[in-house]
Amino acid sequence: MSTDKTLFILCSFCVFIGIVASFSLSSYAILRYDYSNPYHFFIRQCVAGFLGIFVMWGISQLNPEKYLVAIGFFIFFICLFAMGFMHYLSESMVTSAGGAKRWIRLPGFSFAPVEFFKIGFVFFLAWSFARRIDHEKKPLLREILLLLPYFVVFAVFVIYLIAVMQNDIGQVIVLALTFSVMAFFAGTSFRLFSLAILLSAIVATFAVINSENRIMRVKVWWSTAQNAVLSFLPDTVANALRVENAPEPYQLSHSLNAIKHGGLFGEGIGNGIVKLGYLSDVHTDFVLAGITEEVGAIGVICITVIFCVIVYRIFKIASRCQNRVYSLFALGVAMLIVFSFLMNAYGVTSITPIKGIAVPFLSYGGSSLLATCIGIGMVLMISKRADLK
Repeated sequence: MSTDKTLFILCSFCVFIGIVASFSLSSYAILRYDYSNPYHFFIRQCVAGFLGIFVMWGISQLNPEKYLVAIGFFIFFICLFAMGFMHYLSESMVTSAGGAKRWIRLPGFSFAPVEFFKIGFVFFLAWSFARRIDHEKKPLLREILLLLPYFVVFAVFVIYLIAVMQNDIGQVIVLALTFSVMAFFAGTSFRLFSLAILLSAIVATFAVINSENRIMRVKVWWSTAQNAVLSFLPDTVANALRVENAPEPYQLSHSLNAIKHGGLFGEGIGNGIVKLGYLSDVHTDFVLAGITEEVGAIGVICITVIFCVIVYRIFKIASRCQNRVYSLFALGVAMLIVFSFLMNAYGVTSITPIKGIAVPFLSYGGSSLLATCIGIGMVLMISKRADLK
């Protein structure tokens, strides 16, 4: 059996789209950060992109029986150590965002351990679930006790190190949803799956109400959506839920304007105006809005279709693998891509509050791009053991 060439080509094409986006959408960031080289972001994304494609291809050529476990656990433990150790490094060796340390600076580049940790954590879950969970019907209490160690691991490794230490609730939500889906397909019941989703929602709510910044983000988002929703509710309920005097959703308003301005066919590559200071993070968190303005609804639909085909190919690999570790890992990588894409897309279109989640392959950032390519490379390695005919 051979590697899934279709998946490799589609992912490489998405990397190319991300490189073009970094060239087209980063003009304001160049001026804002006073870079002397006008191609600063483009060159760095090119290096990360071509390195990612090479790594993806190289990993895909390896024998999964010999190398998958070693690569998976190496990523998991190294990144786990890095996320814990980085908080003891001096300010000169780390880069902060929102007062939290998220990137480790190395000569010539910096990297975010959490992006690679997600791949390692998914492998750890796949490896462990395949050994401890089967499809035998069990009482709910027994299922809870079976998953209790994983909840503890999730609380310590994910909630504490990422949500608390890095103040990054978005990554926790992505990992929580991925965890729940993987546990369900590993053999837990729908009752426990529903309970896990409810527990994730409670934890997310608790995290929001204990942070004034997150509460304000929710209020700003709700202030833009409330008129469309409250009109269907009784006046007493609508008045109780209405938010008055919320700050103007500056970023969100310009994101929606960019999408509207793009129309059906877009303004053309390089001709968008939202990137000219209206959206400061248009090449990262709001890359979908910037791309939509330049290529239009038709273009972004085509990109979405490509992502759907990528996820379908990964699902196909997962369903055709006889090895449960391979199957669950491929499923987990697909879920990381799906939830990251949806959270970003829903945020820039005001369906949900904005959260700084990178779009796989498209958002500027070497860590996210390389981590995604490593995950896809491991899935391609697995594809050699799947009957894709």
